[in-house]
Amino acid sequence: MRMAAIDARGSSEQQREAHTIASQTAALIELARTLDVEVPKAWIFEDDGYSGATLERPGLERVRDLAAEGQIQTVLVYSPDRLSRKYAYQILLIEELARHGVETRFLNAPQSVTAEDQLLVQFQGMIAEYERAQMLERSRRGKRHRARAGEISVLSGAPYGYRYLRKREDAPASYAVMDAEACVVQQVYEHYTTTGWSIGAITRWLNAQHVATRKPGTRWERSMVWAMLRNPAYRGAACFGKTRVATRQRVTRRLRMRGSMVTRDSAAHERPREEWIEIPVPALIDEPIFARAQELLQENKARAQRRTITPSLVQGLVSCRRCGYALSRTSTRSSARLIHYYRCLGSDAWRHLGGPRCTSRPVRQELLDETVWTEVMRLLEDPTLIQQELDRRLAVARAADPTTQRERTVQRDLVRVGKSIERVLTAYQEDLLSLEQLRERMPPLRQREHALRTELQSIAEQTRERAMYLSLAETLSMFLGRLRVAADTLDMLERQRIVRRVVKEVLVADDTIVIRHCIPVPSGPPNGSSPASDPSGDLAGRSYLLRTGRGVAAVGEHLHASVHQGVSHIRS
Repeated sequence: MRMAAIDARGSSEQQREAHTIASQTAALIELARTLDVEVPKAWIFEDDGYSGATLERPGLERVRDLAAEGQIQTVLVYSPDRLSRKYAYQILLIEELARHGVETRFLNAPQSVTAEDQLLVQFQGMIAEYERAQMLERSRRGKRHRARAGEISVLSGAPYGYRYLRKREDAPASYAVMDAEACVVQQVYEHYTTTGWSIGAITRWLNAQHVATRKPGTRWERSMVWAMLRNPAYRGAACFGKTRVATRQRVTRRLRMRGSMVTRDSAAHERPREEWIEIPVPALIDEPIFARAQELLQENKARAQRRTITPSLVQGLVSCRRCGYALSRTSTRSSARLIHYYRCLGSDAWRHLGGPRCTSRPVRQELLDETVWTEVMRLLEDPTLIQQELDRRLAVARAADPTTQRERTVQRDLVRVGKSIERVLTAYQEDLLSLEQLRERMPPLRQREHALRTELQSIAEQTRERAMYLSLAETLSMFLGRLRVAADTLDMLERQRIVRRVVKEVLVADDTIVIRHCIPVPSGPPNGSSPASDPSGDLAGRSYLLRTGRGVAAVGEHLHASVHQGVSHIRS
């Protein structure tokens, strides 16, 4: 007698409540008797609660294994959409089973004897795939509508610090604060924003204190602390629709400067902040503390030391002016000592197919660090210069109420444009607009949306700069006084912090070093001279070998500086 296996599937809660899998199994057992095939009880597989859009189902995996082992000759399935909701997956499975000599029999489908029967099966598969896409779209729009209404039920559970309370007849679903976990969240934010601990240090502290995680038997990981610091729910606004599934993008500095990108696999991408739908929840963290945490996370992303054993003054700030790649620090050893220098990533042949992308020469670390530090100290030696600039910007900051009002107006306009785009797309999906009408109406809306987002980002940057100026003005005199006294005795980390407060970026070319900072300076250096251009200084006439055995000098043999508004050009 021929051996057979049964594969049944039901995906939704309603299907489980209606016992559709049991009815499928009963009908397929009756079909097995009709076909005179034997189905052992252990070979009746029911995938309860699994989507038809995936092939990763325990029962289906076991059926495929039995077919590969040659233990069955027939697979019984209720209908093609129970095998898969995607027609391509249906064909893949049927052909795979056929290669092993296994026949696929559907209870509610033709047996593909004629071309017409095969065409009907194809139509059924395409209709099932269409129905799944329709269900996904309806579900997405339904969740979005409930999120805008402030319903917590659209979120996937409660984060650490909260307990999810299910919907009841007298109350909607909500978050309840768990005091013990909320205290841990507050301590994590305090250590990160006030004490200055790193994410790794916080993780080690949590594990050392034996703080329990949500999942018993697990320990705290850096990714868990990082996600906690980014979650907007802790400031009282849980967000729906933060990510979307799209093509994975890997954006390098060089590509970003050129305005292009490279695509790889698909993954979840974060949506623009304006598209998030906020749902009010109990707040655990004050808004200024949360904002400070986001600022530190962004700074850590751009300037983290990571595996740096010995820090350098301008690490994370240097890039190649020619190709746009960052400069990484590397070293070589001479007969006497270890020599460090910065090297353009685009000049490394092993990093790129087809050879190096850039011909820039390496720069000695001590030369570039000394040049940047000298320029920073020259800017800070004139307190009147800084005070005048701060006074000017503070005057603008104190009269910044129109900016706040404009930000609110832009946000309202952006919401209106988003709703207009949504209405146009809905009208097209409902066949109320033709494709030509869609193409005519959509570009102006997209252009308006892009312009509003650009303006909103500019206003946000201005707001952050005003806050920085107000904070800096309060301690300016004391800071400059301490700096002049202790400038020569500061260690590398202290110098690095000062440089990062003043310097935005350092661009290096073969004969030019461009230091971009945020302090406007006059056309010439104070008192008519500059330490960087003084021919009697240590930097003048100095030649540096790049590697042992090379007679090529690095950037900056003979330096002189010409300083402009916010930018210092140092040429060789």
